[in-house]
Amino acid sequence: MSRIQLEPAYVLHSRSFRETSLIVESFTREHGRVAMVARGARSARSQWRNVLQPFRPMLLSWTQKSELGTLTGADQVASPPALEGESLFCGIYLNELLMRLLHRGDPHTELFERYRHVLGELAVVTSPQPLLRVFEKHLLEAIGYAMQLDREYGKGDLVQPEGWYEYRPDRGPRSSPGPGKGRVSGGALLGLHAEHLDEDHLPELRMLMRSVIGYHLGGKPLASMSLFRTQEARGLPESRVHVD
Repeated sequence: MSRIQLEPAYVLHSRSFRETSLIVESFTREHGRVAMVARGARSARSQWRNVLQPFRPMLLSWTQKSELGTLTGADQVASPPALEGESLFCGIYLNELLMRLLHRGDPHTELFERYRHVLGELAVVTSPQPLLRVFEKHLLEAIGYAMQLDREYGKGDLVQPEGWYEYRPDRGPRSSPGPGKGRVSGGALLGLHAEHLDEDHLPELRMLMRSVIGYHLGGKPLASMSLFRTQEARGLPESRVHVD
């Protein structure tokens, strides 16, 4: 049995377990995604009752002798970023992506630091879309599905800023006669490659990443999108919130 002490982490998701406990899914700096039982965390006297929440910088301690660990300590080390409205939906979306795409026990130290940075930025930026697109790109790269953005697949020709391309999620871009459904401009691809996104390219990059991520999720929908649509139906303007 291994003992992990004071590991930087964020809670991604939790669910009820037996009468008073939780199963907590966390993203940790050195151990990747980890699931652990927080015994008694839902009881009125638990020291963890209001601590194990998403977006809070934590130091977690646990023991591990199987895929499911046992939480032994949880300390919040800083105030969580002030996420609300659009930024909150974006944070929920990022947490679900990490839950769905990361394997348990697979460390991603650099991705953890990027996630920490993005949460802080979401609390202050007026347009979160560039942050999401770049994070999605790095997430795919971290799990072995790096996107080819600057060259055509098969031919190896350089992507041209003024060109238009069909993008195969499993291969990359291929030149197309012109704009159309499912096509993306060379300028948008090169902007994502360089991580300098033009506002005019954001709608097509949103569609591109929806397609690529959907492919790697096997076509299974994201629950965060259903949540977004519910809020949108209650009067939240689409122009304000895009969580994918």
